[in-house]
Amino acid sequence: MSEHRRKPPQPQGGGRAAARRGQSGSSSGRRAAPRGATEPPSDSHESGGEERQYGSRAEARRAAQRGAGGRRRGAEPGRRASPAAGRGRAPAAGKKRVIDYPRFDKDGWHRWVPSWKLVSGLCVGFFGCLVAAAGIAYAMVGIPDEAKTATAQNNVYYWADGSQMVATGGERNRQIVELEQIPKDMQNAVISQENKTFYDDSGIDPKGIARAVFNMARGGNTQGGSTITQQYVKNAMLDDQSQTVSRKVKEILVSIKVGAKLDKDDILKGYLNSAYYGRGAWGIQAASRAYFDKDAENLDAGECAFLSAMLKGATYYDPAGATSIDATATDKANQKRALLQMQDTLDKMVEYGRLDAAERAKFTKLPDWKNPRSNTQLSGQIGYLVDLAKASLIKNDVVTANDLEQGGYSIYTTFSKKKVKELETAVTKVYKKNIDPKKRPETDTHVQFGGASVNPDTGAIEAIYGGADATTHFTNNADVTGAQVGSTFKPFVLAAAMKWGVRDPDLGEVQAQDERTKVSPKSLYSGENKLKIKEYNGAIWHNEKGEEWNQVNDGDESRGEAPDYKIDLREAMQFSVNSAYVQLGMDVGLDKVKEAAVDSGILKDSLTGTSFPSFSIGISDPSAIRMAGSYATFAASGEQRDPFSVTKVTSKDGTIYTHKDATRAAFEAKVADNVTDVLKTVVEDGTGTNAQLTGREVAGKTGTTDGNKSAWFVGYTPQLSTAITMFRYPDDENIKNRTFLEMYGTGDQDSIHGASFPSEIFQAYMEQALKGQPVEKFPTPEPIGEVLNDEPSPTPTPSVTASETEEEESPTPTPTPSETEEESPTPTPSESCGVFDWNCEEEDGGSENGGETGGEEDGGQSSTPSASESTETSDTRGGENGGDLFGGPNG
Repeated sequence: MSEHRRKPPQPQGGGRAAARRGQSGSSSGRRAAPRGATEPPSDSHESGGEERQYGSRAEARRAAQRGAGGRRRGAEPGRRASPAAGRGRAPAAGKKRVIDYPRFDKDGWHRWVPSWKLVSGLCVGFFGCLVAAAGIAYAMVGIPDEAKTATAQNNVYYWADGSQMVATGGERNRQIVELEQIPKDMQNAVISQENKTFYDDSGIDPKGIARAVFNMARGGNTQGGSTITQQYVKNAMLDDQSQTVSRKVKEILVSIKVGAKLDKDDILKGYLNSAYYGRGAWGIQAASRAYFDKDAENLDAGECAFLSAMLKGATYYDPAGATSIDATATDKANQKRALLQMQDTLDKMVEYGRLDAAERAKFTKLPDWKNPRSNTQLSGQIGYLVDLAKASLIKNDVVTANDLEQGGYSIYTTFSKKKVKELETAVTKVYKKNIDPKKRPETDTHVQFGGASVNPDTGAIEAIYGGADATTHFTNNADVTGAQVGSTFKPFVLAAAMKWGVRDPDLGEVQAQDERTKVSPKSLYSGENKLKIKEYNGAIWHNEKGEEWNQVNDGDESRGEAPDYKIDLREAMQFSVNSAYVQLGMDVGLDKVKEAAVDSGILKDSLTGTSFPSFSIGISDPSAIRMAGSYATFAASGEQRDPFSVTKVTSKDGTIYTHKDATRAAFEAKVADNVTDVLKTVVEDGTGTNAQLTGREVAGKTGTTDGNKSAWFVGYTPQLSTAITMFRYPDDENIKNRTFLEMYGTGDQDSIHGASFPSEIFQAYMEQALKGQPVEKFPTPEPIGEVLNDEPSPTPTPSVTASETEEEESPTPTPTPSETEEESPTPTPSESCGVFDWNCEEEDGGSENGGETGGEEDGGQSSTPSASESTETSDTRGGENGGDLFGGPNG
């Protein structure tokens, strides 16, 4: 080390000067050793007064540190630390902070670990704040006034023109009764099922609350966890039913206060008087009237247990069903759930000593419930309109069922007050004129009508007819009823044939899907009665049992000129010839027929029997709303819009929903317009002449089903599409195994067709509904497709057109169709092999599977080949239609 860094020698003499020089000498280097790092003078003297000399600053520093007792030892108490006592050291311990964080006496990561004193102090402070806040909140909340629930906000429904239709939903159907007027069995049923510790708890369930808060924090539902006290408080807090943590906290605070301030009997009374039991009934008295038409004090134990089940959610427990809200809430499913819940409640009442076992044994089935609507505002068609709008909002997740029950919404609908009135008037007029249950009880009882009108330009549902009165008849006949649509399904077959075309019979099934010929309405098909139905390639169609199918026509008659009975598709539609359209459906492919129906707006789950030939003539059961909507697609030149009933919803928070148009192209314009042009023929000079309107073009189709169990007319003008359905179905839920009834003799007619009462209703309604609107014409259709099977003579020559060759040329050039037909083992002039005649040399394959219905507008059916096929029919109304699936509708 260089000399100038060495510590200069110190004088050996004593005295103050020497001491001063000794001290100042320490600054000769870049940094002095810490004060006190060297031995004190006394020590020096004891060692002979000689101080050790160091060769460098680093050596002096290490020596100083050793002398201080450690590398980072702090300054001695009472002495001021030297600036060189350590790099970055915290201030001396003489002045500690209130919150020692980061910690002053720790190094490295230890400085950032809080002490147990700090942690415990913060926890005590935090919980102290919570307690203080809870105390303030507890002091601020009040006990709800149960009477205020009776004047909660209404839901206001508006007509399409903006005028008020009805105010309902929030206006409670409720009458407060004293606890003495509520049977002890009702009190015990609710306590046993909902809150067995009701009389002992403080009004809240900590475990349930924790579970509910956890679920809400995850974004889920509260999923219960409430005591009777909490449920009572929730029912009374009508201004806030949101599923949030803040609302739950508020509910808990109010519940604690209610539990502390109110007597348990008062809480129970308040809960039973404010709870919602379904059917618009709030409180036990209204519920007793709604379900049993009696006062609450007259309920027995079984009825009490039944009503306690409704508190779980009437949508899924009301035995009348609620399919308009949820398709799974059918009457049968709900009855099963209600019975199980009722029995569970009765068992718990016995278990907790609140009901005698012998008394409990009396109630093993559902009580005799009724179906009255208590709100007279919902009489007539209003109840159906409100239910339809509510179901739409719930299904589309606009608002929940619970939110609607609380009220406060303004719901603007698409319904035209004028059109609804005119449709109801038209149905009532036809019913009163023709149907007389007293005069003809065997044929005229249980006759029902349904109807719907849809605007083709928007998809708006402008009118419905749901039944005679929403307060007495509870199924909306404009919605799904289970009534098959019959030959009103045929336009979808024609649309599929023009959109995709028929398959090439010479190709395999896979390749034939791509090799197709689009069909012209001028194409010829066989109108022969009891036509033997074939696959697209000419092979005889067989069911799973190997049985053939012979399609029956209207009146058991053939259409067209003998011997081959060829008829073009326009005329076949005009007179609803079943055989032609069943074979056309087979040639196109039933999968394409189904696709065309769905594209037009029919719901998939309403389509049944899609693998059977009779699928093409309407064994499915779409609703009147959907049928009107699907025909509206043709009226709109192929533009499809789903039917809707609500345009806008507002609340205190502003507009929460506005309908948005979702138009899609279902068909090319020339396909839809050609369908319309063919359907015009039906009304002008076919089965639908009763539907003609003064000075207006009308397109439409009649429909009648096998067994004469339902009849339809669906038609449209450019401005409005309307579907009318008629059927016989018992309206009494107490009748077991209800089914659709035949209409032979109904209205003093041999049989009911779409051409009779349904088309009459259509005509009477549409005349008035369109009154004052400008007359519009349908678009002129462009030519489409190729004319198939247009043979110039019974014996075709080799010089045929390209399209005819593609569709009709025999696999072997030798025989002609006429020759082949003559070679048939059992040739008769009335038998035909269908549109493709090259396979006529095949044997007829046994019996015709006859069975004639006779007298049908559009034909009947042959006997059902197999039971398994007939059971595929889904009767949503509980009916068994026998052979309807395979035999199919008639018109």
